[in-house]
Amino acid sequence: MKPYEGTVLVAGATGRTGQWIVRRLQAHGIDFRLFVRSGSKAIELFGPECVDNLVIGSIENPDEIEAAVKGCRAVISAIGAYVTDPDAPPPSVIDRDGMKRLAAFARKAGVEKFVQVTSLAVTRPDHPLNKYGNVLNMKLEGENAIRSICSGPGLSYTILRPGGLQDGPPLRHELLFGKGDTITGTIDRGDVAEAAVVSLWHPRAVNQTFELIRASGNEVPQTSLEPFFEKL
Repeated sequence: MKPYEGTVLVAGATGRTGQWIVRRLQAHGIDFRLFVRSGSKAIELFGPECVDNLVIGSIENPDEIEAAVKGCRAVISAIGAYVTDPDAPPPSVIDRDGMKRLAAFARKAGVEKFVQVTSLAVTRPDHPLNKYGNVLNMKLEGENAIRSICSGPGLSYTILRPGGLQDGPPLRHELLFGKGDTITGTIDRGDVAEAAVVSLWHPRAVNQTFELIRASGNEVPQTSLEPFFEKL
């Protein structure tokens, strides 16, 4: 039996965290749809069989968002601005306006769950990362829009604020979940992806915003991340 029934839209599926989200949905046997800018990159990463579950577009384009969310029960978004690329859209366009637009169209389409991956330190305006287009400030404004749009009857949200992202699989470390943006540390992208997927069904994730990092650098194999949710 699947832990979650229905189709999950993965926005930003070809990004480094998005790829892990797709893999974890596959591991749990959950149906998904990919919302990506590059169809060729998606096929390269996930194989030609993904074509039937592929929507090419941008969160800057309302019509493309509408096509992507149609018929989906949930959205997991790992989209974020490429702040080191001067030719890429700035955080105000992606992390603020794009997230607000995606959340609004998800609500309109009858989506029941919206999961967003942002970052630690979004509440710290003096953080050095804000030198790059006020990226953390823009992520916080995007979070605020999601919390406003995606709470209420029939729709809930979960916002994950991971620590410094490292490429690695899930379930190799104990994690620490926190609230109030007071913890610092690192975490594997695989664990962020697994936490995003578990947020689809775990009751303690409903309308929650929380930070997540490794509890320590020691490897301690896990069978599930659900016990960490119980501490929220």
